[in-house]
Amino acid sequence: MRIGELAGLIGVSTRAVRHYHHLGLLPEPERRANGYRDYGLRDAVALARVRRLTELGLGLDEVRDVLADDVGRELYEVLDELDADLARQEEELRVRRARLAAVRRQAEEHGGLPAEGPVSDELAALFAEMARTSAARPGPEPAMASKEREVLMLLESMGGEEGNKRMVELIGEMATAPGAIERTYEVYGLLDALVEAGTDDPRVEEAAQALADCIPDAVIAEVDREHWERATGPGAEVDGGFLAAYYGHFAPAQARAVRRALQLVAERTR
Repeated sequence: MRIGELAGLIGVSTRAVRHYHHLGLLPEPERRANGYRDYGLRDAVALARVRRLTELGLGLDEVRDVLADDVGRELYEVLDELDADLARQEEELRVRRARLAAVRRQAEEHGGLPAEGPVSDELAALFAEMARTSAARPGPEPAMASKEREVLMLLESMGGEEGNKRMVELIGEMATAPGAIERTYEVYGLLDALVEAGTDDPRVEEAAQALADCIPDAVIAEVDREHWERATGPGAEVDGGFLAAYYGHFAPAQARAVRRALQLVAERTR
């Protein structure tokens, strides 16, 4: 048989046959005087076995290992590993489909997904309430509201830490209090007004006090004292880590107001 006849017989391409020759998976037969390869029945059997193994999901390196073992022990081991890998993939697909279903449910319940991307049900509900509050207010939404959503989304996603998730839950509970979202949007307005302000602007203290009044003691109780002192200390804005990036997310006067608000809450809860 010529290479095209062999490939057609087994249902693979001639390119695949040549590739298997190159990898050593399929021995090359003798060539005729005219230079063409002459394939026999044994070559067809070998090619059919390669095809069956690849259809099981084995990679070509694994196929080579199987073909190198005459007693078939290697095939059993590889198939066992392949079955376990497929089971893992099935579980991953199940989890991914569950997450996808949750995201689709969020979109249906809240009229679309937040710009910040897929989030938990708790954050989705909070963001939807923020959207309703913003729509009921005159003028555009404060820029600080968008920054707040970005930070909350980031906190929820950071390494899957339970502490961060709990913090998001507390903030969501805080937002359900009567008038809480409206008061928060008033604070956003005060912080927006500090974009071009200096850090010594008297409005910094006003915004800090208003922000501190919006933060319940329950939120502070969840934060480790050492982390709290780092977040409110004088070196927090230049520590080169997450805190520096967090404060760098705001204009200087806004960052000063946020840190001052955290200090006021810490003083209140001592």
